[in-house]
Amino acid sequence: MARFIITIDGPAASGKSTVARLVAAKLGATFLDTGAMYRAATLAAMLDGADLTDQKRILDVLDDTVFEFDATPDGMLVQIDGVDATAQIRDPKVTANARYVACLAPARQRLVDMQRRFAEAYGKVVTEGRDQGTVAFPDADVKFYLTADLNERARRRQAELKTKGVIQTDDEIRQAILKRDQSDENRAVGPLKPANDAVIVDTTDLTIDEVVEKLVDCVNTRRSK
Repeated sequence: MARFIITIDGPAASGKSTVARLVAAKLGATFLDTGAMYRAATLAAMLDGADLTDQKRILDVLDDTVFEFDATPDGMLVQIDGVDATAQIRDPKVTANARYVACLAPARQRLVDMQRRFAEAYGKVVTEGRDQGTVAFPDADVKFYLTADLNERARRRQAELKTKGVIQTDDEIRQAILKRDQSDENRAVGPLKPANDAVIVDTTDLTIDEVVEKLVDCVNTRRSK
């Protein structure tokens, strides 16, 4: 199957996950949820009872675990050793611990391998993350980098958390986003940064629909050339 890859990178709460899903739907492509993959790896380590600061143990868990990721109309179906973990990976504790996997270079490489296999299986893919255009798919057909100012990103994250019944103060959310930004930007492998050939889109003053329209128009323009 011929591949057509669109990457959407950006910092936490920049809107990339929501936008990627909608862009994929508009273009008849499959959405690759890289966050689900990192959460699945993290959950596997937690279920194993591994010390998340023990890098060797995390890698052993990844090597000994069978992960399955399948695209469905409702999103990515995640199975860990044959057990559906789609809902469980969204637990806030799993999200908070995902940094231990994200900062571990050999673990990131294993996840990149999973992402590439997924893309090969589905062919036409929209993928989002922090290093999709720079590391996972450096030869992607179209690359985007979404950003937004801190206050707007905090507002979006707070709205998202409220829908899940999680209440945090504005300051707690800002500090969490800043901490995640610093971790993402300063890690030794796959640091958060725009690809040299990425289209940078500031989403601060744009609605989701406006961002989606901008990206879809850009992709269609590129494909028509």
